[in-house]
Amino acid sequence: MPRSLVSERSALDFFPAKISYSSLAAAARTCKGCDIYMNATQTVFGEGDRRDGVMFVGEQPGDEEDIKGHPFVGPAGRLLDKALIDAGIDRSKTYMTNAVKHFKWTPRGKRRLHERPKSGEIAACRPWLEAELEVIRPHVLVFLGATAAQSMLGAGFRVTQMRGKWLECKLADRVIATVHPSSILRAPDARAREEQYRAFVADLAKVAAVVQGGVRLA
Repeated sequence: MPRSLVSERSALDFFPAKISYSSLAAAARTCKGCDIYMNATQTVFGEGDRRDGVMFVGEQPGDEEDIKGHPFVGPAGRLLDKALIDAGIDRSKTYMTNAVKHFKWTPRGKRRLHERPKSGEIAACRPWLEAELEVIRPHVLVFLGATAAQSMLGAGFRVTQMRGKWLECKLADRVIATVHPSSILRAPDARAREEQYRAFVADLAKVAAVVQGGVRLA
């Protein structure tokens, strides 16, 4: 991977000599490719089913993910679990990861609040995601939220305009973007949350239809 495509300091400085899922996951534990690691508990690498060809990419780990070391296990992850069930997708047959592997946060009393990663931090972490795509080789790739989508599709990509649409992209046979479940949790009231949740499930149902239709080519 050309050094010019990432920041001067990046995940590439911590890459294993031989690329495989297990070697990447192990190497990522020591990553100091950007400064986010300094306040994070641990690296949260992607995990899940690496055979069935369905990959979800979020923005970054949250507070619970940072503590437990697993992706999508906090409030947003629990909402995603519910939406997957309602859409007809078996989470155990998906691979879950994030564009950024450490939790970036700002203190608010005793709480640790999510802070959006900077473009340079996303670029520094991008080699991990690119390598995951290389070893997982998903047939269906789902981006959850703007940061996740823009990390691979460019800063000009707008989830609000393109959500729920199949995209022409070389990253996978089928690529789609939708909102991050955390955005639903931030809705101003119960009615808005319900409307946003239904729209989210409708986007995921398109993924389910493709998966159930036998998208797996291998």
